[in-house]
Amino acid sequence: MNKNIIMLALSIFFLSGCNNFLDIVPDNVATIDYAFRMRATAEKYLATCYSYIPNLGNPENNPAIFGADEFWLSNHYSYIFTFNIAKGEQNINNPLIDYWGGYNGGKPLWEGISQCNIFLDNIMSVPDMMEEEKRQWASEVKFLKAYYHFYLLRLYGPIPIIENNLPISASSKEVRVYRRPVDEVFDYIIQLIDESLSNLPETVKDEHTELGRITFPIALSVRAKILVYAASPLFNGNKDYQGFKDQEGRDFFNAEYKSEKWQRAVDACREAITVAHNIGYELYEFEGSHLTKNISDETKLKLTCRGIVTERWNPEIIWANTNSTTRYLQEWCAPRALDVSQMSYTGSNGSFGTTLKIAGLFYTKNGVPINEDTQWNYGNRFDLRVGTENEKHYIKQGYTTAEFNFDREPRFYGALGFDGGIWYGNGKFDDNDTYWIESKRGQFLGKQQAGWHSVPGYFAKKLVYYTNTSINSTTYTSTNYPWVMLRLGDLYLLYAEALNESNGPSQEVYDYIDKIRMRAGLPGMEESWSNFSKNPNKYTTKEGLREIIHQERSIEMIFEGQRFWDLRRWKEAPNDLNMPVTGWDVDQETAKAYYREKILFFQTFSLKDYFWPLRERDLIINKNLVQNPGW
Repeated sequence: MNKNIIMLALSIFFLSGCNNFLDIVPDNVATIDYAFRMRATAEKYLATCYSYIPNLGNPENNPAIFGADEFWLSNHYSYIFTFNIAKGEQNINNPLIDYWGGYNGGKPLWEGISQCNIFLDNIMSVPDMMEEEKRQWASEVKFLKAYYHFYLLRLYGPIPIIENNLPISASSKEVRVYRRPVDEVFDYIIQLIDESLSNLPETVKDEHTELGRITFPIALSVRAKILVYAASPLFNGNKDYQGFKDQEGRDFFNAEYKSEKWQRAVDACREAITVAHNIGYELYEFEGSHLTKNISDETKLKLTCRGIVTERWNPEIIWANTNSTTRYLQEWCAPRALDVSQMSYTGSNGSFGTTLKIAGLFYTKNGVPINEDTQWNYGNRFDLRVGTENEKHYIKQGYTTAEFNFDREPRFYGALGFDGGIWYGNGKFDDNDTYWIESKRGQFLGKQQAGWHSVPGYFAKKLVYYTNTSINSTTYTSTNYPWVMLRLGDLYLLYAEALNESNGPSQEVYDYIDKIRMRAGLPGMEESWSNFSKNPNKYTTKEGLREIIHQERSIEMIFEGQRFWDLRRWKEAPNDLNMPVTGWDVDQETAKAYYREKILFFQTFSLKDYFWPLRERDLIINKNLVQNPGW
């Protein structure tokens, strides 16, 4: 890269109030020489490379929050691009959440890759730095470069590989790059991460200023996850894309299934988990705090489900993005107010409602799907029932709600708020004195206008920190946690999946699934299916165990931005996203009328929706690019 090239002006916006390394963004400078003349300016350029990490904690920037079927909004909020994607409004003229060019909620990741290349070309020339530190910073940026390629690959499928920036003298032919086969892109990404590993630290030196910077366990864990993606049906033996070629006739997808991809993923997951354990990462469990009083085991399980992501830097979190915080997300997930005296409260609004389909994913208290449990009356799930002493930590005593909300697993009550459901926290931390939700029309959390309520009737409690509190009629105080990019529980389930796909059912697969289930207060998988399932031998076959793992993962990772990608990589998106989106009839005032399943939208998903379209203008400028199928 010519060192006298004027740098591109960067439009980078950060949330206020975060005082740490990743907030430092350099001023625009005239030359590359100036940017790398000393350690201080080079560190600012390092921060620029980090600044392109997608802001996944903001639902307007993360396609995986509203882009599938977990959340549903009032049409009043059609300005949220990711919601419009869920409604099938992606397009080629002005694509939504465009991470190729950086439009409509997306960041310009090709620009980010270019900045990483500039950094890698120049970091070793900085005069006032130790060689060890130069190599560490270079390794961090190599990882970021790999991650940006991976994010683009997940969105667009085959993409160009930008190993080096083109010189200013590059010809028009050189500038018109080609998309590359997905296997080549995966190999390049893994190569970059492998090159980064030897110079990354196990932990950051200063947690106050460096949390969120790339470490050895982060790189190793992301590497494992990427290899699981490479082995998954969307990218491994996908015959749907036969005939999808570049302008030179190369196939973008290899239609031949390769079992060795799963074995490679197994090895990578095992290595990442071993390193994480050795460093001290472990599954999070809520043990109580100085605020909690008379706290029951049931409430501890609910707060474990919430704290997995909301408890800042708990021992399960391997990677979190400190520049992607969640105050906005929490305010829109939390109900308006949990007190009838605060009907005018406007600090939170509960508009990010979650669907009946998602509520139906969670197991019964026996640890099996609701339509499989021999002791759970699936046919009468929409009947009415009154809460009793037996359910007092989950459902308000004496309150009428649906059978659907009774006798469910602890994660159901930890992840979801619902009409009649207990909401621990919000200033009340005694199990004998808690808030509950009343959300039928005319009640204090019921529908009052087009927005400002949960359209499907459920609230994403999992994403709301339990100490968040309404101070008065206009103020909502929240603990602003960073968006979790990857955690140990995620790795456990990826490992179980890879083991099953590689070698079929085994005790090791069961053990890693059960680590998640036991933490959630459930019996082991074998015990649950053997004793309570209509299909008691389901876990003994590869296909049956695959179905169990997929549902276990959908429950455990709910609202964490994984379902959107998982449904795609499993090639199960048409099964789930061609179903109607439903909720309760929140326009009704009585329990009998409210608890009727109401269709909110008919989603459609086809082959073209597996990958984002390229902007039509980009195809005109670069004739070597080809559009994704269906667009």
